[in-house]
Amino acid sequence: MINSTPDDVPSLLDEAFRSVEQVARAQFLGGTPGGLRPVEVGEVTFVGRGVVRARGLHGARSEELLQLPGHRLGMAFNLDPDEIGIVMLDHATDVSAGDEVRRTGRVLDVPVGDDLLGRVIDPVGRPLDGHGPVRSVFRRPCERESPPIMDRAPVTVPLQTGLKVIDALIPIGRGQRELILGDRQTGKTAVAIDTILNQRQKNVICIYCAVGQRNTAVARVISELRNRDALSMCVVVVADGDAPPGMQFIAPFAATTVGEYFMEQGRDVLVVYDDLTTHARAYRELSLLLRRPPGREAFPGDVFYLHSRLLERATRLRPELGGGSLTALPIAETEAQNLSAYIPTNLISITDGQVYLSPELYQMGILPAVDVGRSVSRVGGKTQLPIYRTVAGDLRLSYSQFEELEAFSRFSGRLDHETRAALERGRRVREVFKQPQYEPLSVPEQIAMLSAVTSGVFDSLHPDQMIAVERQVQEAVLHAHPELCDRMTAGEKLSRDDQNLLVEAARAAVGQFDSPDGRQTTAVPPASGG
Repeated sequence: MINSTPDDVPSLLDEAFRSVEQVARAQFLGGTPGGLRPVEVGEVTFVGRGVVRARGLHGARSEELLQLPGHRLGMAFNLDPDEIGIVMLDHATDVSAGDEVRRTGRVLDVPVGDDLLGRVIDPVGRPLDGHGPVRSVFRRPCERESPPIMDRAPVTVPLQTGLKVIDALIPIGRGQRELILGDRQTGKTAVAIDTILNQRQKNVICIYCAVGQRNTAVARVISELRNRDALSMCVVVVADGDAPPGMQFIAPFAATTVGEYFMEQGRDVLVVYDDLTTHARAYRELSLLLRRPPGREAFPGDVFYLHSRLLERATRLRPELGGGSLTALPIAETEAQNLSAYIPTNLISITDGQVYLSPELYQMGILPAVDVGRSVSRVGGKTQLPIYRTVAGDLRLSYSQFEELEAFSRFSGRLDHETRAALERGRRVREVFKQPQYEPLSVPEQIAMLSAVTSGVFDSLHPDQMIAVERQVQEAVLHAHPELCDRMTAGEKLSRDDQNLLVEAARAAVGQFDSPDGRQTTAVPPASGG
């Protein structure tokens, strides 16, 4: 201002005020006037298994992404006055006390969008399938609020699993949360994968989230999805057993965020969490290492809130918000059939029902090993197609009574005629509920078998013949009455005459088989699908 004239003073003052304003605004937003951002740097004070403690990051936010040496990532977990606890998202092999840790200024997020379909990624969006980087322009936080109650619509549209015993007796709706639980090696993942395979050609996006699973098991699932032409409509999020506990902790939340993007676009999404028992153990490990107070079975006190805020994000949106839905199928593991353990009881109270798989049924060869008596769907028949309620409305009660009667009959050698007839009918119903893995059935194929068994069409057959006759009955109904099959798939109600046509077609197919008393002489070899 030395060489300036009095007329230039106002303009110079305005320029100075604008410069001060720019500096203040840049500092408020965490940057500088030239676009450079100051980086807050802290120092690592402790390195443990999957966790790090650091000091000096006074501005760090909860769940903020942090950068450590070697481009390794961590997440701010504990925000204490003197230090912060960091959950490692990569192995901390090259991290030691005294290293620098830098803030990134962004909360942990994951890429979303159609480019993820057919891909295998880790919870932070890095590709694991060797097909190059994920090309997505959208990223969303892994932790998001669940939709408000006023934004939700009733669950009324069915999500067909392709499994007769579940679709007929334990129906699942789009937007529901149905828990799959049972002991180890009882077929929990098989039920979930069959459900995913049944969504082909149904415009349902499927997300499979593997938490703490063996690499071979995850590779087998991906191979089955690819070989059966289902991977193109799936996203696989993997945090295997060798991944850090932090990766296993954030994996279900990242998978849900990916699904919410499609739900908000008005599409239907199915998310499988395999499994949340391992997820709870990873959270317990992180909490204990970061000195959070332990509670029952050493789990932290907020483990219930952890899973509730995850599963509450599954819902069906109102039509004016697009009408999309996100259906959750969490998997939980029990020990020695103990349903009253801490994590199973938590998940049962959060979800809208459970499908319980019994190890005893599995050992008897009854697959899928669904224990009908211990399984329930709290949404129930509201999500079922009308034809299921017509054909199998009383089947759940009668089948449960058969199981109790069968157990009682082992202690009695003399049974009346009605009891023997009920036992024979129940054994044939159980054979109908058996189903090979990776072979989900359409609605007409299921209804053909259910209507036949409830009408007594199979009473003349030996239970061992049920596998052979099943394919013949299904093909007979599909070829004889294609218009009825289309109406069943569309959700229309069928009249009594229509049901009689299905039963007559099934009876004609059964007539080709030998009966126990040898009245028929023509035997049909078992179908290849059995």
